[in-house]
Amino acid sequence: MLDQNQKVTKIVNFIMKSGKKSVAQNIYNKMLQEIKASGHMNPFIVVEAAIENAAPTIMIKSKRLGGSVYQVPVEVKPAKRLFFSIKWLLDAARSKSGKPMYKKLAEEILAAYSNQGYAVKKKEEAHKMAEANKAFAYMAKYIN
Repeated sequence: MLDQNQKVTKIVNFIMKSGKKSVAQNIYNKMLQEIKASGHMNPFIVVEAAIENAAPTIMIKSKRLGGSVYQVPVEVKPAKRLFFSIKWLLDAARSKSGKPMYKKLAEEILAAYSNQGYAVKKKEEAHKMAEANKAFAYMAKYIN
């Protein structure tokens, strides 16, 4: 598993657009300050918990078998879980308007921390789809 420093670097790299790392680092640092200002003593724990709450454990993959396409539920590897949770958190923050990025991201992370918001909703949708298609779970061995 990644340690705290590696996770921070990964989050900053996901935030970064057009190679502007210093801008992404500023957004991340201001976001941590915003979380701290909202009453949480340790913002790193809040971010960690929000990412964990938004991370999917199971998703569906399409598999073509004998002319038919099946939605096969597969377990998500830890690196992909991190990717999807951060991606969904950032997508939610970027879709909002009218505030600076660090405030939107802080709001979304606080929402995910309390098991609400867009990213957690996306995770629940993925789990529902996997649950609905669990009849095809035996086909998971055919997926590379």
